[in-house]
Amino acid sequence: MAPRGRPRAFDRDAALRKAMEVFWAKGYERASLADLTEAMGINAPSLYAAFTSKEALFQEALALYSATEGCDIWEGVPAAPTARAACAHLLRATAEAFARDEKRRGCLVVLSAPQTEGSSPSICEALKHHRAATTAVLRERLRRAVAEGDLPAAADVEAITAYVVTVQHGLSIQARDGASRETLLAIADCAMAGWENLVSVGRPPAA
Repeated sequence: MAPRGRPRAFDRDAALRKAMEVFWAKGYERASLADLTEAMGINAPSLYAAFTSKEALFQEALALYSATEGCDIWEGVPAAPTARAACAHLLRATAEAFARDEKRRGCLVVLSAPQTEGSSPSICEALKHHRAATTAVLRERLRRAVAEGDLPAAADVEAITAYVVTVQHGLSIQARDGASRETLLAIADCAMAGWENLVSVGRPPAA
């Protein structure tokens, strides 16, 4: 027997992309149901029927963002010939990506994070997991550089990783505040200017 009920009168994929853009611009908490339904071109019952909840919609939007936005930034990290090239690629490609869009939206994962207290634990955890996963890409590239002799054996991979990722996250804030392409690239270049000193700082002694 054919399923009963009226078929959905909207393109679910297109609606999801519109929702992603709302979350990207406003963050999870500030994106109201009215904002989402207006952008998606549907009413609230249709949103819940298709996505079950605002949290579930955000999770799908986050997955879409991960699959479609900025992939070339992170894919270039393992492929870079040296650790320095990997970090330079990450920062400069991030700057270029954030400058491409006139809206200067920065990174959805960084800028849509809600305050932990009083927010949805599942959303906080999803964003934390995503940030950890991308950070791990850089960490593994630097560890490989140590194993290959590209970086000193005593290089503090954790500190280098944290520093570069922190700069990258800062580029999101600068982009959201309207920084130009030239400014974003200059920030990336300034961060890389201290590379030799950065990699020469050894790991602290074990306690």
